[in-house]
Amino acid sequence: MADAPLTPDRILEAAEEALRRYGPAKANVVDVARALNVSHGTVYRHFPSKAALRNAVAERWLARLSEPLAVIAAERGPAQPRLRRWLDALCDAKQSRARDEPELFTTYYHLALEADEVVQAHVNALAAQLGEIIADGVGRGDFTVGDPFRMGRAVFDATSRFHNPAHIAEWNDPDIKAAYEGVWLLILSGLGVPQR
Repeated sequence: MADAPLTPDRILEAAEEALRRYGPAKANVVDVARALNVSHGTVYRHFPSKAALRNAVAERWLARLSEPLAVIAAERGPAQPRLRRWLDALCDAKQSRARDEPELFTTYYHLALEADEVVQAHVNALAAQLGEIIADGVGRGDFTVGDPFRMGRAVFDATSRFHNPAHIAEWNDPDIKAAYEGVWLLILSGLGVPQR
């Protein structure tokens, strides 16, 4: 590993491994440097502080969640099923990670809590993707709302119980799927989709 050039990606991979191994409370830049067989000063040349490194790890984790969603948002076709696929994908990604790797999910969640600006940028990007889908739906006549991007943020906020890790304790509720369907019907009504 020491023979390969030191890049930000290699540092981030080592930081992720240190976080998995030691957890967010104990992992530090020295652990990352040791894994890369470099001095901690070398790591600081790429990331000026421990906080900057942790923010970059959080940003990378959140990007892995949002990249597949951006693909759905960029598609064309009927907006209603695309909006539903986007929401399902977001909720499934968060809930499955929490279920399948609970310790790692908790680690990244704690990192995200420390990275306010990173999380805000992530949330804004996701709300904008929803706005793009809704705007496309307005253009196609699928939805009838005046401000698609404001509605995108409203849809994101309305569904937060199903994707925001602050609600993780509720994700195992046996009635969560019924609650999700109820919110979905409310969203469709708010977007001006006729109920059948």
